[in-house]
Amino acid sequence: MSLKRGFVFTLWLLISIPLFAENVATFSIVARDPDTGELGVAVASRFFSVGSVVPYAKADVGAVATQAAANTTFGPRGLDLLHSGMKPADVLKSLLQGDEDANRRQVGIVAADGTSVSYTGEGCNQWAGGRSGPNYAVQGNILAGEAVVVAMEKAFLETKGSLASRMYAALLAGDSKGGDSRGKQSAVLIVVKEGAGYGGYNDRAIDIRVDDHPEPFQELGRLLKIAEMNYAWNEGWNLFTHKKYAEALPVQERAATMAPENPELLYDLAVIRLAAGKKAEALEALKKAITLNPKLKKQASEDKDLTALHGNPEYDSLIK
Repeated sequence: MSLKRGFVFTLWLLISIPLFAENVATFSIVARDPDTGELGVAVASRFFSVGSVVPYAKADVGAVATQAAANTTFGPRGLDLLHSGMKPADVLKSLLQGDEDANRRQVGIVAADGTSVSYTGEGCNQWAGGRSGPNYAVQGNILAGEAVVVAMEKAFLETKGSLASRMYAALLAGDSKGGDSRGKQSAVLIVVKEGAGYGGYNDRAIDIRVDDHPEPFQELGRLLKIAEMNYAWNEGWNLFTHKKYAEALPVQERAATMAPENPELLYDLAVIRLAAGKKAEALEALKKAITLNPKLKKQASEDKDLTALHGNPEYDSLIK
């Protein structure tokens, strides 16, 4: 390596070190929906890719946010301890025990039964603190002030709708009060529920991240609209594959109301309507799907899930 290149590399390293050593100054909410059993975490920060550091959740077990001088082992270890039957307060005690930097940690934990705890070490940069109650824990550090977590708590408790929408409302409320005092950069929102992932093979119902964006809350909101639709679509299709057609139909119909111009979603709606015995309605959805995306015509002509339409004049004209 030349002297010039060596100097440049050394300078880059010196400039970069503080970025890697930076605390994950952030505000987060860890929460549970007692009606659906969903668990989730929503986080925002002036920090690159906060979603790769802070949130952890497992269906029917619990959710954890680890931040400030984040110890990322707190996520998987915390979930393992919750799974063993420990309550959040005892999990927190176990995680902090023997931790030399315990006073610089900030943690939020919610268990599958709704019990919760929020911890802020005395060494966290101000303003830092949290609030917790049944089914939620809110916390943040290097915030504009206590009003951030107060607003988050209020928004979560008073907002109606899905767990994801309530957690997102909490983030927006925190941002409206100043959020991270350094500014904004990244955000993440995850929701877990047993079998809610693609194909029913995992628990990741919603998993959206904004790693670097001038308006992360706006971008997260855009992604959330798609993710909520996709969540319902996954659920509807999973029920269909298990031949639970009557249960699948209302779920898929709900997904379609969220994205009425999505041709692939409408195509699957047609399949599920047909399986549920609604032939006319199935043709209606299929016609709109093919109109929006003519490339679906070939798939429709070969799809065994549409066999019941074979010989129908309207169907035959659609696939020509």
